[in-house]
Amino acid sequence: MFTQFEEEVLVKETVTHTHRLIVHNDNINTFDWVILALIEVCKHSMEQAEQCSLFIHYKGKYAVKQGDFTSLNNMRIAISERGIGVTVEEI
Repeated sequence: MFTQFEEEVLVKETVTHTHRLIVHNDNINTFDWVILALIEVCKHSMEQAEQCSLFIHYKGKYAVKQGDFTSLNNMRIAISERGIGVTVEEI
């Protein structure tokens, strides 16, 4: 006598971030201007935006966000319209 069992398998979906939003340092924009852009465009907290701005300043550039290309490209456009150097790079 055989008993047949049906198994339900739950598949965990993982979110992969395929791109990074890179903000570049310059000698034109102020810390406050970059911080404001990160808060408004990337939805960073004040503390997160301040930390990112320090990394940008001292390292020359910094990945402020990871995600899919479409979302990050929209953020890139909004930040670049503020006169801040920004690119989207594939991971």
